[in-house]
Amino acid sequence: MDEVILEVRDITKTFPGVTALDSVSFDIRPGEVHALVGENGAGKSTLMKTLAGLHKPDGGEIFYQGEELRLSGPLDARRKGILLIHQELSLSPELSVAENIYLGAWPTNRFGMLKKRELRRNAKAALEALGCLFGPDVRVGTLSVAMQQMVEIARAEAFRANVVIFDEPTASLTDSEKDQLFHTIRGLKARGVGIVYISHKMDEIFDITDRITVLRDGQVQGTVETAATDLNQITRMMIGRTLDAYFVKAKPEFGGEVLRVEGLSKRGLFRDISFSVREGEVLGLYGLVGAGRSEVVETIFGVRKADAGKLYWKEGEVALPRPRQSIDMGMALVPESRKEQGLVLMMGGRENTSLPHLRLFSEVSVMNWTKEMAVFEKYRSALSIKTTGPDQAMSQLSGGNQQKFVLAKWLCADPKLIILDEPTRGIDVGSKSAIHELIAELAEQGLAVIVISSEMPEVLGVSHRVLAMSEGAIVAEFQGDAMTEEHLIDAVSHARAPVAAE
Repeated sequence: MDEVILEVRDITKTFPGVTALDSVSFDIRPGEVHALVGENGAGKSTLMKTLAGLHKPDGGEIFYQGEELRLSGPLDARRKGILLIHQELSLSPELSVAENIYLGAWPTNRFGMLKKRELRRNAKAALEALGCLFGPDVRVGTLSVAMQQMVEIARAEAFRANVVIFDEPTASLTDSEKDQLFHTIRGLKARGVGIVYISHKMDEIFDITDRITVLRDGQVQGTVETAATDLNQITRMMIGRTLDAYFVKAKPEFGGEVLRVEGLSKRGLFRDISFSVREGEVLGLYGLVGAGRSEVVETIFGVRKADAGKLYWKEGEVALPRPRQSIDMGMALVPESRKEQGLVLMMGGRENTSLPHLRLFSEVSVMNWTKEMAVFEKYRSALSIKTTGPDQAMSQLSGGNQQKFVLAKWLCADPKLIILDEPTRGIDVGSKSAIHELIAELAEQGLAVIVISSEMPEVLGVSHRVLAMSEGAIVAEFQGDAMTEEHLIDAVSHARAPVAAE
């Protein structure tokens, strides 16, 4: 693998007020999986979009198959054999699989008419080469996320790509779907395709890649062979320090009960859910996909309507609330999907922070801009949010900074209970560590905290107590020395309810 198929030399790219790439050099070899890692905002996506023709570099050179490369756009890159598979899939849901595979390059005759048979035949061949179980005529909108991702990968097969770039490809995949993706990647690798793999999930990086390049603040910190390094070295290169205290657990000093639910049920989603959480306590909820964790907290918050159950707030029974009532009581819910449920992406940090609490920032129905700005600056500083100003659109920020704004908009209302649903999904290792520290700080300030996480080390590392859920029911409760990965796996896998352990 000494041959280089794609190389960038001293690439520089600037945006207003930000140097995204600073003299970056990077290369890809045929038949290798090369990881590109770094904190959110390190420049990974900017570099990949430059390679895929979405950005034009301000300086430096790109060489492809030994010749200098100049791209007019993404379609030009695709035709030349460089394909970027975005984290947010770039498919048209109303078109067929075949039409999506060749989107922008449909075969036509000399009169400009679409050659439907050729389109379908070529798409079918690409799908069969990847072992896809769906055909070229299926409407993309009817496919699962994993199948849609296979449509994207089929473009690499159809255009005989030499370089394929995967940007956070497993963010929305189940474990079995991830295994299928890795099987496909290994197939591309065996065919001599050079693959760039961007992910915040370090276990995936060490599983699938041959080399790792680390970016920090738009500069390359180094490239190492995956087999010759470890997580501590990569972490140190990414954030300038090791993560000896990666998980921070708050001191177990609990106050009174804040929330208790009894017999909470929602037909088809969960049944007979009962638990409580106290001031200063971090309660973890763990379960496999479909266990009902998110649905439970959404029902407590009022997003969903329960069929049965009782809710106690500060030891007094209250009617199951609606979201507005939950906010007024002192609940806060940081949802699973920050982009779809937690933020208005076209708005800036100032407006997103104040949005759920307009009454706190208005006088006689007129917004108090000074108060808004004061709160924005307070949390930008407290949470170390990187943004160019109060009105920079959320869509322009990294995932970690977006997540911090979701936290900021709830913290500014001084909640008594904060529910965090997958608080570190899709963000880098440094931002994860900062959020873990914040969870501990909130609990030590007396807040009750509920944390839902699909990452077992995380839910065990930050929680005082963990509830295991399976098939819509709580099947076990663990605390103290009983909080182990083995016990959690056993509980959710066998769906039985062992006695709660101290």
